[in-house]
Amino acid sequence: MANKQQMTEREMPTESAQAVGEQAMGPAFIAAAASVGLSWYYFFLRGDRHRGMFIGLWPPTILAFASYVNQRKMRQQLDAITQPGTTIKNALDSMMGNR
Repeated sequence: MANKQQMTEREMPTESAQAVGEQAMGPAFIAAAASVGLSWYYFFLRGDRHRGMFIGLWPPTILAFASYVNQRKMRQQLDAITQPGTTIKNALDSMMGNR
């Protein structure tokens, strides 16, 4: 029984981290895909190659910014969990959003 409980406690932070990642990466992925489409539009259909290449530089920047935001959120969660005096129950409750 103790092994099952320990496995459950190990899996919970992963689920929480995935939820944080999906929360910010959704809009960022849509914006990056839209800028790729816009880049192709200007580059191939309009013939404005310079503008198409310029817009083509946006997706990595958008995704890098979203990754930074995700890392900041995960770091804040980790700092809240690892504060001195925090019990395991309080840490798990804060990760699961019960607190």
